[in-house]
Amino acid sequence: MKKILFIIGSLRKESFNRKLALMAEQQIAGRAIVEYLDYATVPLLNQDIEFPAPEAVTNVRNKVAEADGLWIFSPEYNYSYPGALKNLIDWLSRPLVAGDRQSPLAIHGKKTTLSGAGGAMATAKCREKLTELLTLPFIRADVMKEPQTGITLGAAAWTEGKMTLTAEQEEALSRQTEAFLAFLG
Repeated sequence: MKKILFIIGSLRKESFNRKLALMAEQQIAGRAIVEYLDYATVPLLNQDIEFPAPEAVTNVRNKVAEADGLWIFSPEYNYSYPGALKNLIDWLSRPLVAGDRQSPLAIHGKKTTLSGAGGAMATAKCREKLTELLTLPFIRADVMKEPQTGITLGAAAWTEGKMTLTAEQEEALSRQTEAFLAFLG
């Protein structure tokens, strides 16, 4: 059975993107193993501590390497991705051994899909910029560009912390789930 690692772009415990991930997990149930990446303790990238890598960095690299695919659920911060998520990807883009730029990284070739719940733009800019970042020549993730799911949150989400998907949004998530499972092979 394939293993999918869910990465939530927001570190907030009650994030809308975590709730969206839980919905996707229910759709996947029984067809793949889903695990959530905990990267809250990954330090800011700093070449002074890069080698040997901090334990938290080694742990996330191992989790990414063990997964058959990555599903990133991220909010949009100022037309881009959150800093914590960027920091994680920065660590995943660094060599594992000092000076070794030839060996593949944990994220190289990793089949990846993107979703997001946020404001009026439904995280379109975030997903666009994540695709650009993840497909850079030195990162080389294998990003499934379509379909992706972008959710525009209603007023109740922002005022009451509740997220309810419309039938159309649920269908979009379901299409992405099916396409990603097929993409994983």
